Amino acid sequence: MDLTNLPDNLPVPKDNGECDHLTNALLPNLELPLTSGDTLDLREPGPCVIYIYPMTARPGIPIPDGWDSIPGARGCTPQSCSFRDHHQELQTLGYEVYGLSAQSSDYQQEAKQRLHLPFELISDPGLQLARALKLPTFTVEGKALYCRLTLIIESGAIVKHFWPVFPPDRSADKVISFLKAYKS
Repeated sequence: MDLTNLPDNLPVPKDNGECDHLTNALLPNLELPLTSGDTLDLREPGPCVIYIYPMTARPGIPIPDGWDSIPGARGCTPQSCSFRDHHQELQTLGYEVYGLSAQSSDYQQEAKQRLHLPFELISDPGLQLARALKLPTFTVEGKALYCRLTLIIESGAIVKHFWPVFPPDRSADKVISFLKAYKS
């Protein structure tokens, strides 16, 4: 299975208003582990983009049954590669990039290395951020995962959210377009 490309027939997630409360919301006092082994206080990183994704798959390991039929599930690898490819441009605009999922830092470390990601991934296996901010999640094969969502954060507050995120491989493009207009 090619994880870097998206199938043509993916279902499009719908905006059900579940994230309308996020703009201007303050991030909670929450420290989460990074792939570097450090932790990150989500209120402290300065201007940043956090793209939240369900899970990255590993080559050779099957994805959950029905994964491609869940709106917004498929596309974590293309989304991560999109932010990798635009990382320098986002830094030039003054924003750090972080990816966040419910996967362990050890699991994420493999994806960071395999995909050559120049930024840290944040691990939240307990879905602490989801509970604190009432973020959307879904369950597959008995495991709760984040729905795909992107946050732009400044001074510990969400200044913009992107929900739903589709197609995921264009996520970084949409963020950059917004930031260029926002900064001008």
